[in-house]
Amino acid sequence: MSEVNGDGMSEARAGETSEANSQWRKLDPRTLLAHCAWLGPPLGSLALTALATGGHLTTRAWITLGIIALVFTVITAAGFVIWRRTRFRVTTEALELRTGLLSRRFRSIPLHRIRNIDLTASPVQRVLGLVVLRIGTGGHQKRIALETLSRAEAERLRTELLARGGTPAADAVLATADPRWLRYAPLTFWVFGGVLTAGGGLWRALDGMGIKPWEIGPVRNSFAELGHRALWLTIPLALIAVLALGTLGAIALYIKDWWRYRLEWSDPATLRVSRGLLTTHSVSIERARLRGVAIDEPLLLRAGGGATVHAVAGGLGNQEENEKRSILMPPAPRAEALRIRAGVLGEEIDTDQLRPHPRVALRRRITRVLAWAVLPVTVVLTLLGALLTPVLLWCALGWLLLSVPLALTLARSAYRALGHELRGRWLVIRSGTLWRRTVALDRTAVVAWTFTDSPFSRRAGVCTTTAAVAVARCADGHHIRDMAAQDAAGFAESVTPGLLREFLV
Repeated sequence: MSEVNGDGMSEARAGETSEANSQWRKLDPRTLLAHCAWLGPPLGSLALTALATGGHLTTRAWITLGIIALVFTVITAAGFVIWRRTRFRVTTEALELRTGLLSRRFRSIPLHRIRNIDLTASPVQRVLGLVVLRIGTGGHQKRIALETLSRAEAERLRTELLARGGTPAADAVLATADPRWLRYAPLTFWVFGGVLTAGGGLWRALDGMGIKPWEIGPVRNSFAELGHRALWLTIPLALIAVLALGTLGAIALYIKDWWRYRLEWSDPATLRVSRGLLTTHSVSIERARLRGVAIDEPLLLRAGGGATVHAVAGGLGNQEENEKRSILMPPAPRAEALRIRAGVLGEEIDTDQLRPHPRVALRRRITRVLAWAVLPVTVVLTLLGALLTPVLLWCALGWLLLSVPLALTLARSAYRALGHELRGRWLVIRSGTLWRRTVALDRTAVVAWTFTDSPFSRRAGVCTTTAAVAVARCADGHHIRDMAAQDAAGFAESVTPGLLREFLV
């Protein structure tokens, strides 16, 4: 049985016989050794289980390990089939790919449809000198992967596929890793969230092997000791311990993800990001697909004077894939983020002095934070205090005294963050306080506008104006929140002249 699948690409069977002088290539034979690494997790699980139980494995643990071993055996066999049956070649017009054993597939991917090429290598693949080459063709189509090639062959193939973008030039390095950036690692979610995630994963893994975590000696002794000490002392100590572990984990994760980080123009038409310690990543973004740059400043990172940078680009896959591949810079100084944005866009843009929004936007933010964060907790504590114990009434009062000033501070910060402006060819939009984002968007990339309001916003005279761009990461568009309703259509028309002319009276 044979199948011709273009995934939105050329489906002509004639592609198989075209370019007869182009030789079909194979995957690297060391692919088989890389797939043998799948045997590692079952053997490691067996060793950990034996160590934790003193060499006594339960029936449940044996069954679990047997299933895992079977799954990995199947995956290894599939790897052999992939290596045996995969052939590819590059013609003057397309990348042609043959795969499949029972169901054979032939793909012809026009070179002009290739949007980006990623090179990824796991620790085992790095030891063997192999990489996985993934090709993105834009939209929501599935990425095409060649597993696996030698690093030299993958680099050569990437250069060959992207050569149409322009004449290669000397590397223009925009940024490289700086050890001083490690101080921004603790100013991320992983300080606390990483500890909880890792602890939960370890707990589920032990439980899946038939080991009851609460019966392990150190865990049981810790809970017993906690019950004999004053909570006012143990809770702060526990928080300090979690903070210390989270800080170390965040630094380790930062190093793992951003080791040997390098951002460069590998040629005039391709922006490349390389990074990774254990698993290496190399993402290429075409200049023609670049729509703008976003600078993200989460609350903690912003307090430390840091920021991250993302590319607003098409052809990077679905929203989840786009989120991973669009990042251009790890948490680093904000001045460095501004410098990288200028290097990517080719010019510096003033995003500090933006057009302010009406004062009613501040009132709306104060109302929201009080109604959704402060009031519900206060009502619950008050009701419970009236029904159960007066102590909870004092807790409600304390909550009000603490939360109201904090809520007002956050609301004012969110209002000050609001802004929009047109800077030459760039539409600049800024909003957010817990997660502040400043987007510099190419005005020619805006394909549609949406104006959204509600009964409350109409009464306040504001609306949310959304600039739609064909990028998966912002499938719902870029929002200019709570701008004056009377100015919305006029501003949109100034950004994209002629797009709204027929609707303006």
